Amino acid sequence: MKKSRFSEEQIIGFLKQADAGMPIKELCRKGGFSDATFYKWRSKFGGMEVSDAKRLKELESENAKLKRLLADAHLDIHALKTVFGVKR
Repeated sequence: MKKSRFSEEQIIGFLKQADAGMPIKELCRKGGFSDATFYKWRSKFGGMEVSDAKRLKELESENAKLKRLLADAHLDIHALKTVFGVKR
């Protein structure tokens, strides 16, 4: 996944500026990002505080780690079934 130029703190700062009444077109122009990016951020980070965003990032990384562990376990089970000739 492509890494963003902006940190979660900066993104939430932009969202708070928009909530305070700054026009979105002007905010996007000053920040150097597109309208589509702003709306994508708003759907992901809307209503969050910085601590919430950090927790979300931790949970996403933990989820990815658990998915890798599960995939490895399934591969091991499949390999053992293949070696011992167990039919499905």
